[in-house]
Amino acid sequence: MRAQHLMAFVFTVALVSCTGRVARSPAAAADSTGGYAERAEQRQAALLGRAANALPVVAAPRERFAIRTGDATPSMIIRAGQASVEVDSLEPAVAMVRALAGRVGGYVANTTMQTGRGQLRSASLEVKIPADRFEEALTGLAPIGKLESVNVSAEDVGEEYVDVAARMANARRLESRLIDLLAARTGKLKDVLDVEQELARVREEIERYEGRLRYLKAHAAFSTLTISVHEPVPVVGHAGSSVMGEAFKQAWRNFVDLAAAGVRSLGFVIPLALVGALAWLGTRRWRKARTPHAAAA
Repeated sequence: MRAQHLMAFVFTVALVSCTGRVARSPAAAADSTGGYAERAEQRQAALLGRAANALPVVAAPRERFAIRTGDATPSMIIRAGQASVEVDSLEPAVAMVRALAGRVGGYVANTTMQTGRGQLRSASLEVKIPADRFEEALTGLAPIGKLESVNVSAEDVGEEYVDVAARMANARRLESRLIDLLAARTGKLKDVLDVEQELARVREEIERYEGRLRYLKAHAAFSTLTISVHEPVPVVGHAGSSVMGEAFKQAWRNFVDLAAAGVRSLGFVIPLALVGALAWLGTRRWRKARTPHAAAA
């Protein structure tokens, strides 16, 4: 009987100790969970403090890949041409080139003319033409004069346009994230200044990308055609003068050269004339002196 009471007491003590362990285990679990959550928050704060440096490196390449795979490459071709035309008269030809530019919906951007004395009268006009009417402008050169040469070059910038657009989209997303991070930032002043510096850099990149996109769009929408017009090269004489005028000028030059040769010859004629005059006078006096002696003899 006493042995039975002893076994019951031992079983009761063991049961109470197990119950205490079970009761203490939830508290210990709670304590461990709370410590893990606190450490997680600390790690997250540290990551946010380094967001200004980590975010451009990690986020930009993934988003860029997503944009490039989702967008189709636009057809953007930049064309430029040079044409040389021989015309009878320079001023009417320049007026016809300006009229052609207005007829195809373009405009004359730059003009260079050479009409100086002794120069071949010519002009060079840089015309901006809508890309879809470039061939029409080339066809319109025939009535202006004799078409001597035409050179056209084309450059496909569609891939570059897509790449720059993707970079700009990524930069805008990064700018938005940095703005949100800056608005919610309550840490050290150095961290805030780092985020603001990164934000300024991203905005500068966005402006550069926007400028490049505007350049590509403008040059793809309007092609450039440089038209050089010049008058014929004269067969006789040189450029910038008439044949008869050159003939009269040459005749006057010949007369001046002859007169100059006559003046130069005076340096030889005058001394010889003086020597001849002295010889003639001496001979005459000698004859006069000899005549009385001959009469007396």
